[in-house]
Amino acid sequence: MNKELFDLGFEKRKATLGAEYVEANLAKADGFNRPFQEAMTEWCWGFGWGDDAIDAKTRSLMNLTMIAALGKMEEWELHLSGAINNGVSLEEIRAAIHAIAIYCGVPQGVECFRLARPILVEKGLL
Repeated sequence: MNKELFDLGFEKRKATLGAEYVEANLAKADGFNRPFQEAMTEWCWGFGWGDDAIDAKTRSLMNLTMIAALGKMEEWELHLSGAINNGVSLEEIRAAIHAIAIYCGVPQGVECFRLARPILVEKGLL
């Protein structure tokens, strides 16, 4: 493990998804999934999110569209909260969902709007 990338990833992951969520996931990791949690924190969050060529807000918007395209909607909800934490506005979220509907299909756009509503209400954007 590259400790420098892990530490950077840990900070990026907490900044986006929330310290409580990230720390709880790592705390409950065991011998079965700990190597994955560590590798994901190092690779995805340290190497990927740690590259400042793309700012966190843009990266969040990219992730929303890619995760929606994959149909991984539990992850999409998590990353929607993270996108809001990274400064993505209601208007930008709406535009991203429009792009999702255009390129992934209207039913996927409908699903994103449905899942977004309670998160947007909770975060005070609706």
